[in-house]
Amino acid sequence: MDEDVQAAAARLVRRIKEGGHSITVAESCTGGLLSSAFTDISGASAWFNQAWITYSNEAKIKELDVRPESIEKKGAVSAEVAIQMAQGALKKAEADIAISITGIAGPKNDGTHKKVGLVYVGIASKNWANAESTEIGGNRAENKIGFVHFALLSTIKRWDQAMAQDEEQLMELERQKAEKEAERIQFELDRAQREAAARESAPWQDDSWDGEGAPPGRDSSLDNEAEWD
Repeated sequence: MDEDVQAAAARLVRRIKEGGHSITVAESCTGGLLSSAFTDISGASAWFNQAWITYSNEAKIKELDVRPESIEKKGAVSAEVAIQMAQGALKKAEADIAISITGIAGPKNDGTHKKVGLVYVGIASKNWANAESTEIGGNRAENKIGFVHFALLSTIKRWDQAMAQDEEQLMELERQKAEKEAERIQFELDRAQREAAARESAPWQDDSWDGEGAPPGRDSSLDNEAEWD
C-alpha cells in the first residue's frame, strides 16, 4: 500500500478511535483499496465492521439504495450518487461515519463526457453529508491510489470541521447556560433587595413587638390601675 495512503488512514483512524466511533466504506472504481487501507491497521475489527464494493450501477441501487433517477440524470460519477452511496452504507452498517468513492480511473471514460481521473468522494454521518471532488492525472493504478488518498484527506478535513463545529455548539450552550444562571442569581438578588427595602419602609416596623413586656403603643399602667369586680 502507498505510504501516503497508509499515513492518512492512520491519521483518520486515530480520530475515529478517540471518540469510540465506527466507520464503513462504499467503493466503486477503487475496488476495495480504501477498505484494505483500513484493515491493514491492527485492531480494525473494533471500528470497521463491513464495507461494499458496488462496481456496477445495479449494485449501487440494490446494495446501497442509490436512486436510479440520480444515476440517469447525474451519472454514477457525481456528487449526488456519492452522497447516496455513503448514506446507504452508513444506514446499513449502522456506523458513525461512511466514505464512498465513485470515479473514472481510466484508461477510458466509458463513453461519458467526464474526464478520466475525475472522482467524487461522499462523506456522511448521522447529522450531515457532503461530497468532495477532484481530478487526478495518471494511469489507472495511479488514479485508484490517488482516489483513496483524496478520500482519506477529505474525510479528515470534514471530520475536523465537524468536531470544531460541535465544540463551538457546546461552548455556545455552556455560555447560554451561564447567562441564564447569572440572570437567575441577579433576579434573586434584586428580589431580596426589594423585600429588604419593603421591610424597612413598612409603617408597622415602628410598632414591632418581640413578645415581652407591653405591646408598643399600649399604656402598661392601665393594667396596674384597672380594678376588676
